[in-house]
Amino acid sequence: MPTSGPQKKKKTGYDKYVEPKKLALAIAAFVAILLIPLPDSMRDVAVEYTAGETHVLDFFSRSLFDKPYEHCEQWESMTARVLELSMVQGALSKTRAMKKDAKWIGKAGFPNRAAYVEKYHEKISGIPDEQFLTMMKSAQELRLVGLTYASLDDAEKKKADRAARNIKVIVAMMAFVILCFLTEAMPLPGVAFCIGLILVFSGIVGRKQVASMFWDDAVWFIMGSLMFAAAFVKTGVDKRVCLFLFKFLAKPSISVITGIMILVISPAAAFISDHALAAMFLPIGMILYSNSLSKKIPVDPELAKMLFITIAMACNIGGFGSPSGGARNVIMMTYLEDMFGINIGYGEWIIYAFPFVLVMMVFLWAMVNWRFKPQIRDLSPALTVLREDISRTGGWNRKQIIAIVIFIVMLLGWITEKNLILQLTGIRLGIGVIAVAGAVAYLLTGVVNWRDYQEKVDWGVVWLYAGAIIFGKVMADSGAAYWLARSIIGMVEPLGLATGKGLLALGALVTAGMTQLMADGPAAASVGPITLNMAAVSNPGTVIVPFMALATAAASSMAYLLIIGTPPNAIVYASGHLEMKDYFRVGIPCVLFGLVLLILLSATYWVWIGFQGLPLPQ
Repeated sequence: MPTSGPQKKKKTGYDKYVEPKKLALAIAAFVAILLIPLPDSMRDVAVEYTAGETHVLDFFSRSLFDKPYEHCEQWESMTARVLELSMVQGALSKTRAMKKDAKWIGKAGFPNRAAYVEKYHEKISGIPDEQFLTMMKSAQELRLVGLTYASLDDAEKKKADRAARNIKVIVAMMAFVILCFLTEAMPLPGVAFCIGLILVFSGIVGRKQVASMFWDDAVWFIMGSLMFAAAFVKTGVDKRVCLFLFKFLAKPSISVITGIMILVISPAAAFISDHALAAMFLPIGMILYSNSLSKKIPVDPELAKMLFITIAMACNIGGFGSPSGGARNVIMMTYLEDMFGINIGYGEWIIYAFPFVLVMMVFLWAMVNWRFKPQIRDLSPALTVLREDISRTGGWNRKQIIAIVIFIVMLLGWITEKNLILQLTGIRLGIGVIAVAGAVAYLLTGVVNWRDYQEKVDWGVVWLYAGAIIFGKVMADSGAAYWLARSIIGMVEPLGLATGKGLLALGALVTAGMTQLMADGPAAASVGPITLNMAAVSNPGTVIVPFMALATAAASSMAYLLIIGTPPNAIVYASGHLEMKDYFRVGIPCVLFGLVLLILLSATYWVWIGFQGLPLPQ
């Protein structure tokens, strides 16, 4: 990102070379995990992931149609697949099965011809409720308990062995990646490439597959958002927006500036993409920092870190505030409805969630002002310089107007792409495609040229987040994330954390840990079915079940610690002023406080307002 004002070029992590001793530690951890004997729990998960679906589908086809799965007609195989997915998600009742309509079936990737769906409903409706529930529980028991390594044939054992080995490789890779990030043993984009190389050399993914995985929609968004940030800087829109936000301040101290940032960003992140907010405020942070410097204080690293960490954390804490705040919220709402028929309305979610966001906003403000001690406390000179710059350039010029109009169109596209645009066009564009389209629009309208993008976009951050996306995908798809969650829960169950409020704390803790390593959606998707089922078993029909869904969604937004945990963390890293340890300075207190706050809210405020008449646990 460009800067203005008297500022020396700051040495960043990109300027460093590999530190052999630190890298050797990460490699040693990777090798050590590979050399340990394969745990039985990994083989169990591998069996479940490789053979579970096949055996369960065959179980359903024999139970319903008295024939093996491979002999089923198309509508019969569709029926078995719908029930298998419902069972995996924990939706075991006949009522939930009957609510699977053509839209749900098509979205799940199954053939959803009207005749097939009609026959599916006709078949399910003819099964008595108790008999249906018994069948679903038997299928669940087969997948989770009954199916063992010894019960597999030779071909299935071979697949399970390979899958178990892959899980161990991915866990070893996780140790390598975390240590590289913690120690900064090598430039962080290099770690992202190591992820792809490890996966290809180990045979977990192929060369073509890994290339496509690097260009996920989220990666396109990171790239496109950094491009539009560059356009804002090139045209001077960032200066005008910055002055608009802070010009009314009589005394623009850093504590007041960070307070306003949090006050604007966090509530907005509950309804607008946190990616977009981070990208929009990144150039504003750059302007505030660079214009605050002087000959007397030519650099102030603490001020830069304070501003950019505030932007990232404010984006992160706001996501739980409404269902629109992130995929994790919608995933947990869907699980809750599919598994237990409990529906949380949009406004109802806000009632439960927004107090958490409000308290975390205050705590974040206190933390950034406590943990960072900049030399420059008064930002009046920065705003004075802004006013002078803007007065010299006069009113809004053509390029500035075009830049802001394109951004507004992009913003509207991000908000409506999964509902209005999809309904009108039948095409799901995705936020990444819209971001890149906006970046191309800046080129086509002459707002920027390619040299601007080449020089002012931090391409290392793009590759860094691409590696993070691959890491999260293989963690989820291989069963490694599921194995980690199940292992952690199994270890703490003897401590009495498997019931009531202890279970809520456990679910939140495991989810918060997982979301540091992978996108919030996959983290919630991996942990949610486990903790929701545990809640239903230990406290059936009580408020603990919906509270667990809320707690899991909230904890999955606590990606405060690692650059790869969330797009805002990666975007502000593009400033070039942050190191890994800077995230920890505020992130660790925020995670700990957030978990405590979540438990306190669930035990007081949530209990006080209740949940749709459900009883409290005994």
